[in-house]
Amino acid sequence: MTGIDGKVVAITGAGSGIGEASALLLAARGAKLVLGARRSDRLEALGARIEANGGTAVWKTTDVRRRGDLADLVAYACGRYGALDVLVSNAGIGPISPFDELRVEDWDQMIDVNFRGVLHGIAAALPVFRKQSTGQFVNVVSTAGLRIVPNQAVYAATKNAVRTVSEGLRQEAGPDLRVTMISPGYVATEFADSVTSPTVKSQAPAVDFSVSPDDIARAVAFAIEQPSNVDVGDIVVRPTAQS
Repeated sequence: MTGIDGKVVAITGAGSGIGEASALLLAARGAKLVLGARRSDRLEALGARIEANGGTAVWKTTDVRRRGDLADLVAYACGRYGALDVLVSNAGIGPISPFDELRVEDWDQMIDVNFRGVLHGIAAALPVFRKQSTGQFVNVVSTAGLRIVPNQAVYAATKNAVRTVSEGLRQEAGPDLRVTMISPGYVATEFADSVTSPTVKSQAPAVDFSVSPDDIARAVAFAIEQPSNVDVGDIVVRPTAQS
């Protein structure tokens, strides 16, 4: 299948930011959306908005830290639409901090959401893709893994773990499956709200430049709309002013 129209696309972290923007754009281009996130009120509102605009969307409360939730999301997509063409693993958090603060619980949360959550998605969707002999993983990583800076080492490590897994999966995928990584730079989202460190909050200057979630959504759409024999491996999208 070429293009976006008619494809069944599941998105984690769909309640806001990049996930929400991707859902709106893909729905406008004819995809059938299966929305997953922890905040059911956000999902319900997004689903209603998509349908009001003539699109197709269903939703299911999903916590990517729980393997069963991803299995349920994929099963819901297949039960509702008979297939799953794309899984966009977008859910992520960033409670960054200096190592000296020893915020081990925050480290654990980033590992569970940013890395283990992607693995849970792979475990749920890969058997479906193999059975169909078609499917695409779109994993949202970060430019934080391309340039390591203070306070972000654990966050960057989780994103680079996903980068490593994605490349390994791509090599094992064979000719029928596709694996894409999207690496956003500074994006105007709720990401900063997950920062718990007073040090980071007090020291970090206000970022007066960023791209919008819509800019990242277009990259997601670009990867999905390519012909089935074209695998877009990695797309980096950053503000022109970002170093």
